[in-house]
Amino acid sequence: MTSGAFPFEANPNPVDAAERAARLVDPGFGRVFTDHMVTIRYSDAKGWHDAKVGPRAPLTLDPATAVLHYAQEIFEGLKAYRLADGSMALFRPEQNARRFQRSAKRLAMPELPEEMFLQACRQLVQVDKDWFPPIDGGSIYLRPFMIASEVFLGVKPSAEYLFMVIASSAGNYFKSGAPAISIWVSEHYTRAARGGTGAAKCGGNYAASLVAQSEAIRQGCDQVVFLDAAEHRWVEELGGMNLFFLFDDGSLLTPPTDGTILEGITRDSVLTLAREQGLNVREERYAMDQWRADAESGRLVEVFACGTAAVVTPVGTVKSSQGAFTIGAGGAGQMTQQIRTKLVDIQRGAAADTHGWVQRID
Repeated sequence: MTSGAFPFEANPNPVDAAERAARLVDPGFGRVFTDHMVTIRYSDAKGWHDAKVGPRAPLTLDPATAVLHYAQEIFEGLKAYRLADGSMALFRPEQNARRFQRSAKRLAMPELPEEMFLQACRQLVQVDKDWFPPIDGGSIYLRPFMIASEVFLGVKPSAEYLFMVIASSAGNYFKSGAPAISIWVSEHYTRAARGGTGAAKCGGNYAASLVAQSEAIRQGCDQVVFLDAAEHRWVEELGGMNLFFLFDDGSLLTPPTDGTILEGITRDSVLTLAREQGLNVREERYAMDQWRADAESGRLVEVFACGTAAVVTPVGTVKSSQGAFTIGAGGAGQMTQQIRTKLVDIQRGAAADTHGWVQRID
């Protein structure tokens, strides 16, 4: 099938303009959804087929649908921004398309052609651009995902799949109001192990993190940080974000993506911007005991997490059963702020895009 414009069916009952405006005043994250969605089907016999943009509606699934039993499911997350001239744009969407293909390969699923992925995202934003929230930090968050849709019970790759994109009006990800987030060190749970699905963006990784995240909340923290599965010593990532460590010698360290850590697109962008800021960037393993020692000695001056939803977020406090320690003064550091501002300005068209990261879509 070709990857041109998909057939479009308008939602016959769209949300009223006044009601939409009321929802966009404070949309939060992941609660307010737009009027339409994209669907594309796949079968071993037909390949990719029946692509369309249509009304957002519930799915009807047979109780024996494969995804419900064997968790063959992957997803992506990216944002659409409104630029200064009023046009809409996506940030590095081709990287999401390629990571989606890598995730599909790991989960024994068919790889969606890159251009079809991009067309699905572009067209949905064009159709539902009125759902962009006119607030500080507002965006339209896109959630492309694919599920195994064959009706069968048996441990094998599905012969049928459903790819979809839904869209959500989004405000700020964290609501605590604190100048920096606090994180809890998980000592009993791990997110991924070598040979597993840590580098794929699949629902199972996030399901496995929920009990640890709940523990973090009970400890009064915003997020959980996971250590490696083998030695339970090396810092890996948060439940859904990559970590960066800035030292007093001007070096910036982040754990390497060696199969257990998601290759974040925001992470890759931060690496590029940090090098342009003159920082000595290192992708190296970092031990939990060294993290505490460096924070207490003052050698470690800033820590931040990054991801599509939260962008760049400072880490102020780290807690564990061994006690708590603070990063710097416990707030947002100067370099963290500089990198965040630079990244956001590029995403929203307020700074020159010398890397070709921003793709206008109308």
